[in-house]
Amino acid sequence: MIYSPSPIAVALFLMFVGITLGLSFYLGKRAKSSEGYFAAHGQIPWFVNGVAFAGDYLSAASFLGICGMIAFHGYDGFLYSIGFLAGWVVALFVVAEPMKRLGKFTFADALNARFDSRGIKLAAGISTLAVSIFYLIPQMVGAGVLVQPLLGLPHWAGVVIVGAVVITIVVTAGMVSTTWVQFLKGSLLVIFSAVLTVMILQRGFEVQTNPAEQQTVTTTADGTLVNGMPLGDGPGQNSLAPVGHISKLPGGITKTGPVGPLEFFSTLQDSEIVLWVSKTTASADGSQTTTYHPRPTPGSQVLRPGQHPKFRGIRGDAFGDKLNFLSLMLALFCGTASLPHILIRYYTVKDEAAARKSTIVGIGCIGFFYVLTLYMGLGAMTSGAMDVTDSNMAAPLLARSMSELLFAIISAIAFTTVLGTVSGLILASAGAVAHDLIGSFSATPLTGQEQVRIAKIASVVVGMIAIVLGILFQELNVGYLVGWAFSIAASANLPALVMLLFWKGTTKQGIVAAIIVGMTSSLAWILLSADTYAKVYGLPAEDALTPFSQPGIITIPLGFVTLILVSLLTRRT
Repeated sequence: MIYSPSPIAVALFLMFVGITLGLSFYLGKRAKSSEGYFAAHGQIPWFVNGVAFAGDYLSAASFLGICGMIAFHGYDGFLYSIGFLAGWVVALFVVAEPMKRLGKFTFADALNARFDSRGIKLAAGISTLAVSIFYLIPQMVGAGVLVQPLLGLPHWAGVVIVGAVVITIVVTAGMVSTTWVQFLKGSLLVIFSAVLTVMILQRGFEVQTNPAEQQTVTTTADGTLVNGMPLGDGPGQNSLAPVGHISKLPGGITKTGPVGPLEFFSTLQDSEIVLWVSKTTASADGSQTTTYHPRPTPGSQVLRPGQHPKFRGIRGDAFGDKLNFLSLMLALFCGTASLPHILIRYYTVKDEAAARKSTIVGIGCIGFFYVLTLYMGLGAMTSGAMDVTDSNMAAPLLARSMSELLFAIISAIAFTTVLGTVSGLILASAGAVAHDLIGSFSATPLTGQEQVRIAKIASVVVGMIAIVLGILFQELNVGYLVGWAFSIAASANLPALVMLLFWKGTTKQGIVAAIIVGMTSSLAWILLSADTYAKVYGLPAEDALTPFSQPGIITIPLGFVTLILVSLLTRRT
């Protein structure tokens, strides 16, 4: 069985959780005031904050989702990495220093610096909640995915465990503990991903005759079947053999030995790889059955963009597919500088120069990691260690094929990856509720202690919502889900932030209108898309009301146009 609990993995998992919670309780003593709880008193060193940027940003989508997409579809999965990294250019040159200069605790502070408007705080606070909750969904899905092979528990149990641990982290110490947890997991994630990549290069490629080529894997509403028998270890049951391997190497050789970083790609390009393709059919009772079959594929096709079903617009003739791909890339490029949990990190350093330097450190760590994802994804594709029914488990199963200890370390680090990102998102949501929503509309100004108390209550509520949504959305790839969160963030937040910084004609009414229109239009588009119809509602995809799934190419310009028009109509002479 692919998913059998590992004692060493369980031990490391518990150790990481224990260290994380111990750190939170220890640092909680320093976060009594609102400045300490929301912004760590602005005293985080810029290098630590830069690595924490990476720890906050390199979420389950980056480690589990992108590696899985590359392992299943080749180079196309790497296009997400390019989009994620490119967005930091906007963060560095446009957002970093103004955010530190204008704000104090939340994203709404920066938007409201010139106007002192309750409307702006209300709109920005709601937008922060919407983006954070959508971004929480893939993190919680990734948590459930990880706990299954680690502890042998069902998906929902993993989501509940992560939710409980993260709520504890945020409630106990706020931004202080969150920053150091993110610094720790960002450092470990980059270091051990590099170790795994070196091991992939040292192992090289080997032709395998895999018994999985003879099996047919079928997933139904009642479970997974292998060659028609139930998946399990008992009598009369089958095991799911690992899949994905090299079937031919260039020159007729059977093994390459260690390969260099560039030789890795040249060898793969001239090889033949056995991938697995899926076909979903609907039964008369409305249930769906997905069957997976092996398919020999040239390596040159694996390394060519445009093979993933979502990216066929690159090479196809369908105009809607091209728009969908361009819309996704636009959302990834614009979304980074609009994510609330990333923006609030600029308030944890002392000045604008520290904000800029921490952004540069973050870009270096994130860029290096994304290069490693290409090796890890392709290494998983050819390792014979994939689960065709779960793209999110490619990297941990690759590590297990090399070493049980490495699997335990990688899985535990991936778990802390989820903890770091989720804690940042919940903290951003709690700040929006306490500082922007309730704080702005309270009859009397809230004291710092009252804001912290409200934020802790909000953390529990948002955490519970994240748990429920993580269970409901478990069928979708976490990397794909993050694309939606970026679209909402870019549509709702970026037009207001950019125009406030670069156009003197911006009015408070224009900012409020842009946030509301961008947020509601992108949310509505996503909820009415084909992917949501099929994967969430269980309805036929062809019944969807939107022509393609990614809304950014429509809703981001709509936010800018709305802001300009409303500002012109409400500007004082």
